[in-house]
Amino acid sequence: MAINLQKGQTIDLRKNESGGEYDLSEVTIGLGWDVKQKNTGFFASIFGGGEADEYDLDAIAFVLDANNKVANRGQTVTRGGNTFQLQGSDIVFFNALKHPSGNIWLTGDNRTGEGDGDDEQIIVQLNKLDQKYQKIVFIVTIYQGRKKRQHFGMVDNAFIRAVDHRGHEIARYSLSGNADFNNTHAMIFAELYRKDGSWKFRAIGEPRDTDNFMEILKEYTS
Repeated sequence: MAINLQKGQTIDLRKNESGGEYDLSEVTIGLGWDVKQKNTGFFASIFGGGEADEYDLDAIAFVLDANNKVANRGQTVTRGGNTFQLQGSDIVFFNALKHPSGNIWLTGDNRTGEGDGDDEQIIVQLNKLDQKYQKIVFIVTIYQGRKKRQHFGMVDNAFIRAVDHRGHEIARYSLSGNADFNNTHAMIFAELYRKDGSWKFRAIGEPRDTDNFMEILKEYTS
């Protein structure tokens, strides 16, 4: 049975509650969310106000070294007339889906939150990750949240979870129903880090006003 984490709680990913070991050869960090429905009263039924807006939440991973920093910030490249930053960096996001090590990748960009289960997933092959990588921080932002006046207080059933290679859910952290997240457009969700020869998972749930993960990145590069 998965552990339902509270903010700040840490678990060891190595052992499960039955004393066995999780298969950490590949761990899925799943992000899910639903968008609150608008008013479905009488006037909403007439004027069509019952439909929910689309929200584009983006999952991002910062891969940190022993100094708790993003050592490799990659480069800026131009493709087809478009300029992309952070290519080949220690940051996994919607414009750079795979880490240079080949052991961390984002499965895709879900722009609606529709459907059950995970809406976005970051896959990590922990057992193959070089020792120079000591921590992975997971961020989620609402794309153009400020411009569209969208914030986490408008999102239902937001969660982050860790699942081992066999599909066993290890831990889950829910963000639903917390007024502290109103008017915030980004979140430091959770982190994986090395400790005493094993990997640990910690729920963070630290909201931020910005909707641009580059602003948060400054804290891990300066």
